[in-house]
Amino acid sequence: MNATVQCDDDSRAERLADTFGRLFGGSPDGVWAAPGRVNLIGEHTDYNDGFALPMALPQTTLLAARARSDGRLRLHSAQGDGRITDLAVAGLAPGSARGWTGYPAGVVWALAEAGHPVGGADLHFDSTVPTGAGLSSSAALECAVAVAYDELYGLGLPGPELARIAQRAENGFAGVPCGIMDQMASVCCTADAALHLDARTPEAHRQVPFDLRGRGLRLLVIDTRVTHDLGDGAYAALRAGCERAAALLGLPALRDLPTGELPRALDDLPAELAPLVRHVVTENARVTEAVARLREGNAAALGPILTEGHASLRDDYRVSCPETDLAVSAALGAGALGARMTGGGFGGSVIALVEDGREDAVGESVTAAFAAAGHRPPRRLEATPAAGARRLAPALGTR
Repeated sequence: MNATVQCDDDSRAERLADTFGRLFGGSPDGVWAAPGRVNLIGEHTDYNDGFALPMALPQTTLLAARARSDGRLRLHSAQGDGRITDLAVAGLAPGSARGWTGYPAGVVWALAEAGHPVGGADLHFDSTVPTGAGLSSSAALECAVAVAYDELYGLGLPGPELARIAQRAENGFAGVPCGIMDQMASVCCTADAALHLDARTPEAHRQVPFDLRGRGLRLLVIDTRVTHDLGDGAYAALRAGCERAAALLGLPALRDLPTGELPRALDDLPAELAPLVRHVVTENARVTEAVARLREGNAAALGPILTEGHASLRDDYRVSCPETDLAVSAALGAGALGARMTGGGFGGSVIALVEDGREDAVGESVTAAFAAAGHRPPRRLEATPAAGARRLAPALGTR
């Protein structure tokens, strides 16, 4: 991890522990961090048992936590309304926690549902992961709780299992039928690498070296500031369409359709399902190509792959929007090597791969294009491959 990021996380952990003491009295048992993520390529493939290539961001959700013996779960966020939410672990069920509290409460529920002996805790959060930007702020919340509870209650669960618990929280408690990619990225990524994920067998994930700066490159994240609730039905409809297509083709999942058989399959499918299938199959192929280019040390070759991926999301999957399309075109017009929307879609963020020294020109071009179109100014940050979920501070208090 970048030393500056580590220093910042350490100082944030100290401040978080101090605030925890003022809120709950005493010291936390520890402080944990879980990052947001950007996905380089492989969008809407994970719930089709396919492939993805995410990386963790330096932006993290920090959690100061202390176990409780009375079965109460108390939640507070520095980004919340100032109130402490007090819940009974035994009473946790879908719908029993609203808003942001549903994500951490959902993890405790999912752990208990899976038979793990967990109880209550005092939890205080502080996050630098932008919300509503398609950077997995919800997965960061979930995964911070998963890794903290794993230690607080001595569960000893491996990273992919913690990711499954977090995914179960989002699916079953928060009501978003996502795949496992966001949670795997938050838990299992390592610094200076992208995660090659096979969603069918997450345990077989591999780290792919991704030395951006060493190759004279930068990866910009451009938050369009267009937000969309993925729990409102659009995401679920896409997943249902993919599952219906797989069933019509007699396949366990769309991941099992070879690229060479795609033309025949498209002829056999209803017209409304064919574009979904085309995106998933070609997107899986783009992940494979991207991994090969990175292993060759040719990170710049990712550029055209990103741009092709955006065209597929825009034209076949139809999850783009005018703001993301404009950000991509403006970035490419200013010399970006490639650009695409990242995340579930319907807004959120765009990533742009640029040569070192071109980041300001690309960012300013997007900002100018947004101003000319009457959109709110976009926000920009630079993404560097960071470490996944981890403990930041040793025992700050006693159990």
